[in-house]
Amino acid sequence: MNSCFIFLVLMIRIRLSTMTSHYKCRSGVYPRSSVKRLNVSDDRVSWDSEFKDYNPPYYTSDSVKGKSWADPEIDTPNFSPKWNQIERDVNRKSHMGHYNIVNGYPLNPTGRTGLQGRGVLGRWGPNHAADPIVTRWKDVSRDILQFIAIKRGDTGEWALPGGMVNPGEKVLTAAIREFQEEAMNSFEASEADKENWKEKFKDFFSKGIEIYRGYVDDPRNTDNAWMETIAYNFHDETGAVVGNIKLQAGDDAIGVQWVDITPDIILYASHKDIIDSVLNKHQKC
Repeated sequence: MNSCFIFLVLMIRIRLSTMTSHYKCRSGVYPRSSVKRLNVSDDRVSWDSEFKDYNPPYYTSDSVKGKSWADPEIDTPNFSPKWNQIERDVNRKSHMGHYNIVNGYPLNPTGRTGLQGRGVLGRWGPNHAADPIVTRWKDVSRDILQFIAIKRGDTGEWALPGGMVNPGEKVLTAAIREFQEEAMNSFEASEADKENWKEKFKDFFSKGIEIYRGYVDDPRNTDNAWMETIAYNFHDETGAVVGNIKLQAGDDAIGVQWVDITPDIILYASHKDIIDSVLNKHQKC
């Protein structure tokens, strides 16, 4: 492994470990609702900052209440989550380190969001996701790096084809599964197609490089529930493996395509920060 590559990876990890963006989750109306967040100025985001009259609205969507894959309300009898731990198949540990529990509720480690409750998220505390970043060069000049992006059905924004990690599932396995579900519509694929993919992509998806793990500035975040992810880059240097695969949007995606990585690209949540770091990794020293 050459020194140039090592330097770039170290710089990526240093930059992303200090990523502190916390803007998309504290503005306007909460997604899929009419609930308006309490305005939180930059100087009052930190829990250490004084905000005596801070009393934001409480909202947990009916879409997650009573679901088998989601937590119940905090005051539900016999619900005693093991905060900051892994309990059976539920991972309540944060990539950000220890988070505080106040009055029985976990506190967002990045600060106030202007909304209490769980919103549309399934878990109190960290909600773990996996994001695959599949890249190729646009042409032989290797001047433009592209990645496979999906268009989200809920916001219409372009995003990484990632999703939630299932209970007990390995994060890397989740990243590969989400890619096939959202970018290749594996739900409607035949068993023969799935076997062909498994054989064709076996080596390719075994060589993913971790790009980021930590907090995501997701508009679904609240004071008591938030998104975290581990993002992996799977790069097709020659374009021979995934460069010409048939893309088909599936699951909750309404579009999918190869997208040029440019300085002005606009993406969902913190995905641009992650994509920028992937670009830096592949650029020459």
